[in-house]
Amino acid sequence: MIFLATVAAVAVGLLLVLGLSPQAGCGIPGNSASCTRVLFIGNSYTSVNDLPTMFAKLARSGGHRVETGRATEDGSTLADHAGSSRTTTALTSANWNIVVLQEQSQIPAVDQFQQTQMYPAARTLVAMVRRIGAQPIFFITWAHRDGWPENGLVDYTAMQSAIDDAYLTIASEQHVAVAPVGFAWQTLLGQEGSPGLWRDDGSHPTEKGTYLAACVFYATIFRESPKGLTYHGGLSGAEASTLQQVAAVTVLGDPAKWGLP
Repeated sequence: MIFLATVAAVAVGLLLVLGLSPQAGCGIPGNSASCTRVLFIGNSYTSVNDLPTMFAKLARSGGHRVETGRATEDGSTLADHAGSSRTTTALTSANWNIVVLQEQSQIPAVDQFQQTQMYPAARTLVAMVRRIGAQPIFFITWAHRDGWPENGLVDYTAMQSAIDDAYLTIASEQHVAVAPVGFAWQTLLGQEGSPGLWRDDGSHPTEKGTYLAACVFYATIFRESPKGLTYHGGLSGAEASTLQQVAAVTVLGDPAKWGLP
């Protein structure tokens, strides 16, 4: 009940942040290359380190013309967004090709919250996205570094498994693709043990964690490997190369698992 009260308190002042990436070049006259417009709907897991802009820069380094926007507020849930007039306004603010849907970090890990909050809101938002002619994609997030012991999720692995199952279940029901960011984090953890993906709070991503997420979105949206892309964020070339490879293997190794054609 403490968790629910906290989420409700955060949601009272729900504020939408919407911005197009200014260097995308989609509006350049005479440029006939196609443009991909991506709106990210979520919370601080999306806004910390500005994942939409990092994805846009990564995409441009791969030769893609993109515009990105975000509708985010710390702690907001899909239910908050489903009932928000501001989110509705964001959806109609541009001709989005893709809309990314990211749930609050804990809700997918508990069956009760899945059934009463996540799934009803996800169904509503998927329908809203499809009505504007865009393609929805679920953002499978990472688990907390230490799990959620208060709700029986004793460690990271237990919480990640619950989150994965929740997203894959609603994605299958709604015939929606997923960006398997949480799976990519787990792969890297299996390789490095302590790769520095979480901030000190054990929840939010470091720049490295966000860069891995951006690589996963690149592979998911463009069906291309990010391996060799020249945009590295604030990471070394070696670090970026490792993350690019992990994202490529995760997404493109079995695209059908993620609902990708």
